[in-house]
Amino acid sequence: MRWWVNVNAGPDLALRRGVLDVRRHRLDRLKQLHYAHKLVLSIIIVFGIIAIILVLSQDERTLKIESAYGAQDPRFAAYITALLGVETTSGNEYTLLSNGDEFFPAMLDAIRNAKRRISFETYIYEKGSVADQFTAALSDAARRGVQVDLVVDAFGSNRMSEEHVEQLRQAGARIGRFGKANWYALDNLTYRTHRKILVVDGRIGFTGGAGVGDHWLGHAQDPDHWRDSMVRVTGPLARLMEGAFNENFVETAGPVTPAVDPLQSPPPPEPHDAAFVLRSSSNTRSNDLKHFYLVAIGAARHSLDICSPYFIVDESSEWALRQAAARGVKIRVLVEGDHTDALPVKYASREYYQKLMDLGIQIYEYQPTMMHTKAMIVDGTFGMFGSANFDNRSLEMNDEMNVGVSEPGFAQTLARDFERDLRLSRRLDAQTWQRRSPLEKAREYFWSFFGEVF
Repeated sequence: MRWWVNVNAGPDLALRRGVLDVRRHRLDRLKQLHYAHKLVLSIIIVFGIIAIILVLSQDERTLKIESAYGAQDPRFAAYITALLGVETTSGNEYTLLSNGDEFFPAMLDAIRNAKRRISFETYIYEKGSVADQFTAALSDAARRGVQVDLVVDAFGSNRMSEEHVEQLRQAGARIGRFGKANWYALDNLTYRTHRKILVVDGRIGFTGGAGVGDHWLGHAQDPDHWRDSMVRVTGPLARLMEGAFNENFVETAGPVTPAVDPLQSPPPPEPHDAAFVLRSSSNTRSNDLKHFYLVAIGAARHSLDICSPYFIVDESSEWALRQAAARGVKIRVLVEGDHTDALPVKYASREYYQKLMDLGIQIYEYQPTMMHTKAMIVDGTFGMFGSANFDNRSLEMNDEMNVGVSEPGFAQTLARDFERDLRLSRRLDAQTWQRRSPLEKAREYFWSFFGEVF
């Protein structure tokens, strides 16, 4: 009996095992299909969210703004400041500082000689020799009794050393982190402070494109060291720059008592010695900084030079540039080239080049390294500088601060700097640009859909 069972159990056991194997195989297939469906669903959800964000970020209307006065008209400064609702100053002095070899020593020297107060806001503050020098200088100032207040962006400065944070706080400095993400405030991931502001003792200010990072060291000598500019301002304008700093300081480091020196009764602004500060904050619609750019373009009668990385036009800025070109304004745009830290943004930017060149606008790409300078010169008499790029993120989403100066001497200083950079740049040819490869065109077309959030 035992022998009979063993003989007949072999085929039966094999059959059962075969059935089990088939079932396991089916179960594995079902699991694979389940995971595949989940992956497909997740991809659909992600792309759906991206699509919603892109739709919501589109401008609700095209702004068509012209200027009643040209930039060379004596009434222009009073006109644009009245439109923007900002305070005008005069009697300021400006020093254009090119690259880290010039602006880092000047900024550190101002910090080391501070007597009363230092207000410092930056987007990037990352580990390295530059951060070591700034942390040491700011800590020393705080220990000798100088009030040191600092605002950094939580995203842009996510690589700031915690040792530096502790060193600054131990010395007595106050630090605010802008835009920290919380589960109940995820929109903070989108809105950043991109401002670069250093004000010392309420009378010396610095602003421009540079943060605290080693890639700004040197003199733009190679692709690892960026081309950038900062402007040193001495005079009543620094007081307004500190006001912009305090806007974000009270949001991030409260409770605080904002410090701004009283007005010293400066002489009234003259037509060709007027300067003002314009700050912007995140907004679902256009803000005053965008209006500032559009009115400045509208004021061009002869020439318009724009220097900006991440150059992306929307319907409003395209309309303004088109009108300026139709008026016969010579328009030159200087942007970064293949050396960039944001390749998708570069692709999106290039999608618009053909349309602009067809209008007669000259486009130059800087060749030696990443070009990060932000400036505009209108008719050789009005200049703009600060932290904002010519793109939707700066003009509608970030917290930014720009300075407008109606002073021909300083405008010519900006113009000479612009011309030097042009000599190191490649002018794009409209006909050659049309013949770039289908892959390049497809890539640029795809990323252009993200232009409103770049």
